[in-house]
Amino acid sequence: MTDNPGILLTILAFVLVIGPLVFIHELGHYFVGRWFGVHAEAFSIGFGREILGWSDRRGTRWKVGWMPLGGYVRFAGDMSPASEPTEEWKALPAEERARTFQAKPVWQRALIVLAGPITNFLFALIILAGFALAYGQSQTPPVIDRLVAGAAAETGGLRIGDRIEAINGRQMRTFDDIAGFVLYRPDELVSVDIVRGGVAQRLRIETGVRIERDRFGNEYRLGVLGIYSPRAVIVPVGVLEAPGVAVDRTGKILTTMVDTLGQVITGRRSAKELGGPLKIAQVSGEQVNRGLEDYIFFIALISINLGFINLLPVPMLDGGHLLFYAIEAVRRKPVGAAAQEWAFRSGLLVLLTLMIFVTFNDLSSFKVWEKLSGLIG
Repeated sequence: MTDNPGILLTILAFVLVIGPLVFIHELGHYFVGRWFGVHAEAFSIGFGREILGWSDRRGTRWKVGWMPLGGYVRFAGDMSPASEPTEEWKALPAEERARTFQAKPVWQRALIVLAGPITNFLFALIILAGFALAYGQSQTPPVIDRLVAGAAAETGGLRIGDRIEAINGRQMRTFDDIAGFVLYRPDELVSVDIVRGGVAQRLRIETGVRIERDRFGNEYRLGVLGIYSPRAVIVPVGVLEAPGVAVDRTGKILTTMVDTLGQVITGRRSAKELGGPLKIAQVSGEQVNRGLEDYIFFIALISINLGFINLLPVPMLDGGHLLFYAIEAVRRKPVGAAAQEWAFRSGLLVLLTLMIFVTFNDLSSFKVWEKLSGLIG
């Protein structure tokens, strides 16, 4: 099957990834808010002008905006960017004010905000638990069965039969752990702890590089060692074990996200590799074209990514709100309105700058600028 999906399939695949994930994220906020007695005035998927909507019997406006790149739940009393009580809020009758977001103690507000990312993680855990039940869990030992002649492992001193215990101090429990760790570290000097003939040793090895290209000609540098595993060992996973396996896999995915973000910040990985909505749309189309299993797994990855990004302590994101609530809990009073307003305006500027940057990257990866320059002459 080709990995070159049509534009309509790509758009549909993107909408079927982002739409449900944004919906369940906002649903987390909504249900925990309702649990604590907060009235939701609006529940929106997408931003901008409403193209479809209805009001329920509780007075919540459910709507779809024309720009499907996010969503929000607007709770009563939560009118300013910094969630500060307004004069309008203070003038409300006591009974009505009690149903507003700002009337709730800080720990309840924090849980309402935290519920969105947590719901994304739970959704991904359900998917990964299902995969564990369906396909089992790899327990292939981290032992070298074969070496690629002249590759990084052989030149670095690794030998057939070596058991790789850790790389850069991180434990390698299975052979899959080795592949997952090295993949995102091309051309890096790493310390490898091995056991050879019952004797522990530590080697310093520079990983190799494998270049992969997508259909637009973009190159991606991937790390390799040049080793082969013994025969794969797949063990079945029971219903009671599946959640634990899903948590473990989610933890590894989050660790990889933190690692790669750190590599971008420190300059070990090019910021050009950061992708935005257009890149997600492209990959969505490619994954759905490869098969339903790959597509569902991709949805789990994006759900984890969405939860992770929203927990970053950046104003305008859930993590930024949680940071202010943590400060409020310590100080026993909210951060000043002026300071919060300044922080949220700065956070908005950062997010808009990042969105422009990743969109520029996306367009560059699609060779848009080269085509435009060719048209100009």
